[in-house]
Amino acid sequence: MRKSLVAGNWKMYKTPRESIEFVKVLKDSVKVYSDRDILICPPFTSLVPVSDILKGTPIKLGAQNVFFEEEGAFTGEISTRMLKDTGVSYIICGHSERRNIFMETDEIVNKKVKKIISSGITAILCVGEKLEEREKGNTFNVIERQIEKCLEGIKDTAGVVIAYEPVWAIGTGKNATPEQAEEVHSFIRGLIEKLFGKDFAEKILILYGGSVKPENIDSLMAQKDIDGVLVGGASLKLESFLRIIDYKK
Repeated sequence: MRKSLVAGNWKMYKTPRESIEFVKVLKDSVKVYSDRDILICPPFTSLVPVSDILKGTPIKLGAQNVFFEEEGAFTGEISTRMLKDTGVSYIICGHSERRNIFMETDEIVNKKVKKIISSGITAILCVGEKLEEREKGNTFNVIERQIEKCLEGIKDTAGVVIAYEPVWAIGTGKNATPEQAEEVHSFIRGLIEKLFGKDFAEKILILYGGSVKPENIDSLMAQKDIDGVLVGGASLKLESFLRIIDYKK
């Protein structure tokens, strides 16, 4: 039985002070679950103070991005070593905003995934198709290419979580229906079995992201191959994030 994961990606929102205020209330409000993990990924500037608040709580800490070198003359970048020292146990990589705004390629994402795994941190690898790719019937081709290239040279998926985020549903208010999401999740699990074997396919977590909100969380989590969610805007509001964490199957 796979333990699900509810992850909040705060993107470029919340100052350190706002993050502290939010997390103090979150930790006192959230229930303890045996069947799901809770993760928040604040901006870099909030990681240290948030980490201090989360010690001794069931809420895990993640980062939104990382560079693939250990250290060096890379102005503005941050390493896995730095993040691990703050208490980070997950790092998001390959998010569509990193791919489309900052022009990160599958090859760059692959380097990041390798570095994250080798550092003993879990990589949340994001994949997903654009609207025009879906309309042309290329969803599976895009997903297959992204996963194969981003996991190239990796022997197993023990340190990887995959997040399927249809680009057309991120921050648009649109979302894939539970059936559309399940179709892609099932395809991803089959692809992982093909690449890494049945055991890893059964164990790997596959999250859904793309306008996840309280109104659709229960129907999404009722699907067989959806193991959790990567939440954007709805994770910034305490009431909505708590309801998503408290999903009912």
